[in-house]
Amino acid sequence: MFQIKTFNAIATEGMSRFESENYGINEDNKDPHGILLRSQKLHDYAFPETVLGVARAGAGTNNIPVEDLTKKGIVVFNTPGANANAVKELVVASLLLSVRPILQGANWVQQLEGDNLEEVAEANKKQFAGTELEGKRLGVIGLGSIGAMIANDAYRLGMEVMGFDPYVSVDTAWTISRRVKRAQQIEEVFRTCDFITVHVPLNDATNNLISDKEIAMMKTTAKLFNFSRGEIVDTQAVLKAIEADELAGFTTDFADAKLLNNPKILVLPHLGASTEEAEVNCAKMAARTLKRFLETGVIKRSVNFPAVEMDFQSPYRVTIIHDNKPNVLGQISTEIASLGINIDNMVNRGRGDYAYTLVDVSEKDDLKMQRMKRHLEQKENLIRVRTIKNSEVYNEWS
Repeated sequence: MFQIKTFNAIATEGMSRFESENYGINEDNKDPHGILLRSQKLHDYAFPETVLGVARAGAGTNNIPVEDLTKKGIVVFNTPGANANAVKELVVASLLLSVRPILQGANWVQQLEGDNLEEVAEANKKQFAGTELEGKRLGVIGLGSIGAMIANDAYRLGMEVMGFDPYVSVDTAWTISRRVKRAQQIEEVFRTCDFITVHVPLNDATNNLISDKEIAMMKTTAKLFNFSRGEIVDTQAVLKAIEADELAGFTTDFADAKLLNNPKILVLPHLGASTEEAEVNCAKMAARTLKRFLETGVIKRSVNFPAVEMDFQSPYRVTIIHDNKPNVLGQISTEIASLGINIDNMVNRGRGDYAYTLVDVSEKDDLKMQRMKRHLEQKENLIRVRTIKNSEVYNEWS
């Protein structure tokens, strides 16, 4: 039986995928095989040796020590695209709020008194006049699941849309309207767009991606939106530009005391994926991905290891996380063959310094498979070895 430890409240639609006869689920589990979480920070968590995989019900993994887990052979999963629609809708709403003082007008009306409210409202509505998005240019930095959806919907609103992403995937490229102009350089977005929204992961290359230099390129009438991670935009640079009238507005989904109480800045309490539908979608995807990995060794949507899939039809499967170096595959196959075990199928994928290999074998002898596992674990460059037994009821981890 697999043991699952949960942090945070995970939607029941996701947790229900773990059958009670095959899984023990407990937030206090001290020796879990899998961990499921949302926003809990795990950088100070002491991971037990039993942990095989960690799945986050969300796209970002900054709350997980990915690099350390990679060295230990622990696979980290996320759920890209599961909350994309929720974030997209919030960004579109924020675009509208940035040109129409809807919130200010609604708050003003609530304070009116007397029997002639309609007349008073009509006489004073001019102070809440705004502008329109139609015909304005939106720059979308990062054309992943979220950025692509925003680009398409902004075009449907009548905006000109320019996107920049040097790493856009083929699958995502097919979903982007041909009317969305692709910028060859990010500077083109900064210099020509009226609205700029950023949708990239946080890493060393994107930390303070938008700072003094980038804001200086923008139109003084431009408005900036950050729904990715707080650290991607330099808030000090934003404040300086806002105060100097070199930036017309800033909307962020990440609370920062320095940004509060400024009429040109709208701060939201991290509402991007906070919809019932997004939480359910993320939970279902995270649970499905972790479950499949534990039961079959298949890796999909991992942030630290390559995607590897192979039909599991043999009596046993061996999964091996190892250094991505020459001759390692030869060592693996030679060791398996030396024990008189026949290989039915084999697949290998590398990603940076690490690689992942699935080996299906026709062997049915449990003791022989355990001996093979011990032999492989003694080999240099092999980080983690598992054997998975194929069964009609469940695949037993050993």
